Amino acid sequence: MEEKFNSLAKFNFWNGNVPQQGFLRTDYLNAIRGYCHNKLVKVIVGQRRTGKSYILRQIANDLINSGVHPHNIFYLNKEYIDFDFVNHYTELEQLIKHYQLTLKPLGKIYLFLDEIQNIVQWERLVNSYSQDFTQSYEVFISGSNSNMLSGELATLLSGRYINFEIFPFSFKEYIGITQRNSSKETYINYMQTGGLPELFVLPNEENKRHYVASVKDTVLLRDVIQRHAIKDPKLLEEIFIYLVNNAANLLSINNVTNYLKSKGRKTTYDTIANYIGYIEDTFLLHKAERFDIKGKDTIAGNVKYYCNDLAYKNYLYAGFGYGIGYQLENLIYLELLRSGYEVYVGVMPNKEVDFVATKADQKLYVQSAYLLIDEATIKREYASLEVISDNYPKIVVSLDDLVMPISNGIIHVQAWKLHDFLINSPVPPLGG
Repeated sequence: MEEKFNSLAKFNFWNGNVPQQGFLRTDYLNAIRGYCHNKLVKVIVGQRRTGKSYILRQIANDLINSGVHPHNIFYLNKEYIDFDFVNHYTELEQLIKHYQLTLKPLGKIYLFLDEIQNIVQWERLVNSYSQDFTQSYEVFISGSNSNMLSGELATLLSGRYINFEIFPFSFKEYIGITQRNSSKETYINYMQTGGLPELFVLPNEENKRHYVASVKDTVLLRDVIQRHAIKDPKLLEEIFIYLVNNAANLLSINNVTNYLKSKGRKTTYDTIANYIGYIEDTFLLHKAERFDIKGKDTIAGNVKYYCNDLAYKNYLYAGFGYGIGYQLENLIYLELLRSGYEVYVGVMPNKEVDFVATKADQKLYVQSAYLLIDEATIKREYASLEVISDNYPKIVVSLDDLVMPISNGIIHVQAWKLHDFLINSPVPPLGG
């Protein structure tokens, strides 16, 4: 056990050691900080390689800076081969007990358990430690599957956890790490690269392409193929490619099935549906369902898929037709998710609104337009919003150099200023 404990020590904050912090992601830190110092389990989820581990270490360092003794911080990342011996929750508990006996921390202990889904029955340990009334613990966990909170843990911890989804770098973070000005030119550069954190330390485009391919392969292999014993990995990748290259287009399972069958693929509707669901669980893609604006309910059938990061399109499948307008729509969708909205595709008779974004009692209607180049384009892009009869905010987001005046209550927002608009805009009315 002593040798195992020594492996643990080199990744922790003990004895003056400060693990790598990376780029400080203040929006996430501020959000998580507001839920600290209680028994709520803090759950950090998101696609692999989006920086979850760095954020956990940043939280731990923030606690130390606020007065918590480093010995009261326990951090373990199950992705590291040093911890291959921790496969079952009982083995993790033995390591935690040995840590307590060795360092003898006084007061509350903060447990940071990274990529915890790789430990069998981890739910039992999290539930036990988070609710222990004989010793004060605060638990932070991370995972790369959206279903990690389904089943037993959701039942055990009902109402006793808070969930945070981590995305690749936003445009705000992009300008922070690149030290560039917020402008149309910078935004287009961001749009044509991606937000995966590792991209910003790689020296050239070829290295970046190989890296993005390795991330995609790792996620599909470890979080789908191995987890679900996929019998046809090639089919899984073909589905992923099809969805990436049709992002922001209305699709159905039948569309995907018929396309693959037209290419000579022998498959079934159920297989395609399952594979798409597995890909969604990894956060590589997000699904936006249609929302009946008049009936105020979701509509079954066609949906839209959006990439978790445009790097997959830009570096892996750039030869396929995928215009800048679709890339802009994808980035707007992600910015709305980052801002805490649930996002749908708006539907009305004979019209569509790109996004209906809801948060608690708030609602926002968003239309994405590449450029408002002439009166006909402006009329077309504003028309769908103009027929919505309620008083919730309505915006058109584009890459235009000039800001259009407010028209019939509809606000024009330049894409590179969308984050600031979402943060600073007045709270929408509570009634429709």
